[in-house]
Amino acid sequence: MSGSELLLPDRMTLRGAGDALAAALRVQDGVQGVHDRVYYDTFDGLLHAAGLSLVHADGALSLFEVDSGVARASLPAEAPTEPLFASALPAGSLRESLSALTDVRALLPLVHVHARERLISVLDDEGKTVVRLALEEPELVDPAGADSPLRPRLRITGIRGYDKARLQVEATLGELGFKAADQPLVDEAVRAAGRAPGGVPSKIEVPLRGEQRADAAAALVLRALLEVIEANLEGTIADLDSEFLHDLRVSVRRSRAVQRELKGVFEPAELAHFRAECRWLQQATGDARDLDVHVLEFAAMQALVPESMRDDLDPLLEVLRGRRARARRALVTALRSERTLTLLSAWRSFLDGLEVSDEEQRPDAARPIAAVAGERIRKVYRQMVRMGSAIDESSPAEQYHEMRKKGKELRYLLELFGAPLYPGEVVKPMIKTLKALQDVLGRHQDREVQIVLLRSLAPEVARAENGEAALLALGALIARLGEEEAAARGEFAARFAEFAAKQQRLVVKETFS
Repeated sequence: MSGSELLLPDRMTLRGAGDALAAALRVQDGVQGVHDRVYYDTFDGLLHAAGLSLVHADGALSLFEVDSGVARASLPAEAPTEPLFASALPAGSLRESLSALTDVRALLPLVHVHARERLISVLDDEGKTVVRLALEEPELVDPAGADSPLRPRLRITGIRGYDKARLQVEATLGELGFKAADQPLVDEAVRAAGRAPGGVPSKIEVPLRGEQRADAAAALVLRALLEVIEANLEGTIADLDSEFLHDLRVSVRRSRAVQRELKGVFEPAELAHFRAECRWLQQATGDARDLDVHVLEFAAMQALVPESMRDDLDPLLEVLRGRRARARRALVTALRSERTLTLLSAWRSFLDGLEVSDEEQRPDAARPIAAVAGERIRKVYRQMVRMGSAIDESSPAEQYHEMRKKGKELRYLLELFGAPLYPGEVVKPMIKTLKALQDVLGRHQDREVQIVLLRSLAPEVARAENGEAALLALGALIARLGEEEAAARGEFAARFAEFAAKQQRLVVKETFS
C-alpha cells in the first residue's frame, strides 16, 4: 500500500509538513486517525517479486500495487489468524489475483505497522480534488507489543484523469525538499524487524569466477543451499504449506548432486559420511512429499475418470490423507532429531574449513572451477545421450527413471555452475531443452509411481464405505494413468532428438571443453 512514497525533509515534523503543504498548494484537510496494517506475503516473496502488497487494514484485505498505491482487489474480512491460502477466499477478483501468483503457497504475516495518518486533498481552481496526500507517522509493532518508530512519509495517490495535476504536485513537493523514499514502507518495516524484504527464495544464484578454486566455489554453492534447507526447516515442521518441504528437498538433492559431481574437491572418507547422511535426509522426507503431491493433485486425478465416477473416489482421498498424516509424523520426528541437527551443523563446519584442508586426497580442489564444472557437464551430457539412445517405447520403466535422475544431475550442474561461468546464449537454451525432456520423463515416472501406490491402497479403499464403487473408480483411474504413462513414452523420442541433436552435441563439446 505505497502509492508514490516520499520522505519528509530532514528535521521536518509531521505538523511542519502539513504547514508547508498548506502554504504551497491549495489543500483541504480530511480525516485524521490511526490505522493498524498487517502486511502478508509468501515465504519466498511472490507478491514482493510482482510489485504487490497484501494488507489487512480497517476491516478489509486488499491487494495493492506498491509503485502506484492502486488497489487491484479488496475484500471485507477479519484479520487472518492462520496461514491464508488464496483458494480459501470467497470467489472474486482478490482470490483470482492471489491464486494466479501464489498457487499452493500460504500467505503469512510479515509485519504489523501502526500509523497515525492525516489525509489531505489537493484541489484545483474549481475546488475539485485532483490529488490525494497522506501524511503518515508509522511504527513497527513487534510481537511483544512494543512499538519502534519508522521514518515519517508522505504518500501520493493520483486520481484518474488528473495526471497533469499530479505531476505539478510532485514538482512542488520536490521544491519543498520532499524526496522519493528509497524503499517502500513495508520493506523498511521488514528490515526493521530483522528480516529481508522479498522473503527467502528457493533458487540460489551464487556469483562465481572461472579461475576460482573448485573447492572454494563448491563451498560457496553448498553453503547457499544449506541456508535454504535451514530456512525452510521450521516451516516444514509446522506444515505451513507444502512448498517448504519441496524447497528443502530440492536443496538437499542439489547438494547431493554437487557432492557426486565434484567429488574430487572433497576428502573421500568425509565425503562418504556426508553423502550417506544427506541420502538419509532425502529418504526420511520422501514419503511425506509424495503424499503431499497426491493430495494436492487429487482433483486432477478425479478429472481423469468419467464424471459419474468422480465422487466414488472420495474414499481414496481419505486414505491418502491418513497416509499423509502418518508420513508427516515420521517426517517431523526425523527433522527434529539429533541426527538432522548434527548433520546440518557438521556440514556447515566442514564447508567452512574445506578450502584450507589437506589437498593430498582432493585432486580437483585447487583446479579452476570452470575446468572442473565443464568436464562434468560434458561427461554427464554424453552419458545422457548414450542412455537416451538405448531407450525405446518397450524399454523398462527403470531406464526412463535412471535417465531422469541423470537429467537432474545435468540440470543442477548447468544452473549452479554453468549459468554463472559460461555464456548465457548457450546455457539457457540448453536448460530449456533439458527441461522439456525432463517434463516427459517426469510425467512417465510420476504416473508409474502413482499406479504402484494406488494399487497398494486398493485394500484400504475397499474397506471404506461404498468401497465397491470406489474400487471400480480406482481401477478406471489406474487405467487412465497407464494411458498417460504410455503417451509420455511416445513423446520421449521427439524430446530426446532435440536434446541430443548433432548441433547441440557440437555446442556442448566446444563450450565446455
